[in-house]
Amino acid sequence: MAINERSSGGFQVNRSLLVGGAVLTGIGAVLGAAGAAMVCAALATAGRSWVRSLETAPAAFAQRALREAKVASAAGWEAWRAEHGSPN
Repeated sequence: MAINERSSGGFQVNRSLLVGGAVLTGIGAVLGAAGAAMVCAALATAGRSWVRSLETAPAAFAQRALREAKVASAAGWEAWRAEHGSPN
């Protein structure tokens, strides 16, 4: 076989089909990102309106839960100290 000869069994790609597929994939990615942004905006708006409609603010719920956790922790610590007789 001579150096200048080409093998006819090589991998050949239809360039126009490849470029068309790449363009359509890019367009689909842009449309998908736009759709995802719209969904996120709709969910954020709905979440904000739901939080505004609550009778008690989420910060008040968090403060109450923290206070209850501190009281429960102190009660557990006192019960452990009473059981084990530890002065600390």
